[in-house]
Parts: sequence; structure tokens; C-alpha cells
Amino acid sequence: MAGYQKLLVLLDLSDDSEQVAIAGRDLAAYSNASIVALHVVEFVPVEPMGESLMPTVQIEDELVKRSHEKLNDLRARLGLTRTTLRVEAGNTKAEILRVAEEERVDLIVVGSRERHGLAILVNFTEDTVLHAAQCDVLAVRLR
Repeated sequence: MAGYQKLLVLLDLSDDSEQVAIAGRDLAAYSNASIVALHVVEFVPVEPMGESLMPTVQIEDELVKRSHEKLNDLRARLGLTRTTLRVEAGNTKAEILRVAEEERVDLIVVGSRERHGLAILVNFTEDTVLHAAQCDVLAVRLR
């Protein structure tokens, strides 16, 4: 197996993001690969038909700004060298696949949680990425 050159590490900025970022960092170091760390802001207005006090665009811009700050903090804390940070706004699944193709990554690293009961029937992001990506996908089992 040839080493990977470019990894797309998906970070939802939850407490588990650090575990996914570490897995991506360690694999990138082993393969001497670069990393694109991606967070997708999927903003859904609480009252889609009502008037809001703050314009939707302003709220989305604030979410993107805060996400950049959190990614920068994570990069500094974990020593993520050779890492490009990207924050995109839109449908999470579509944005992941678009960025993976745009960046020409050869491995996507995604966190995966164990599911039980009815949750097994729901189409989760990691399932969509696994079946639709044009490259390898590594699922990091989360605690």
C-alpha cells in the first residue's frame, strides 16, 4: 500500500474532535502527508418562516468565525503541522464530499459513534461519506 499524501480530517468540534484530530495527525506523520482539517457549519434557523432579530447571514458568519477560532486552537494544542484549516457552510454531507474532491485527498478521517436501536436506521454522515467518497475512508471509533 502506498502512503497517503493528503488527508481530510473531519472535525465536528465536539469533545471527540481531539481524538479524531490525533488519529489524523499520527497517520499523516507516518505517511508524511498533509492535512486538511474541515468543519462544516450547518445552520438551520429556529424559525424559518418567522422574522428574526439578527439576519441569518450574520448568524452564519459568526458561527464560521467561532469555528475558525476553535480549529486554530486545536491545531496549536495538538501541533498539527502541515495542516490547512477549512470551515464551510452548507449541507454537511455535500460539503465533505465537495471539499474531498476539490482538495484531491486520498483519505478521509471521520469519527464514528456506536449506535443502538432506531439510530441504526438513520443515515449518518459517516455512512454517507463511506459509500459516496471517491477515496479511502478511515473511521475512528469514538469513546
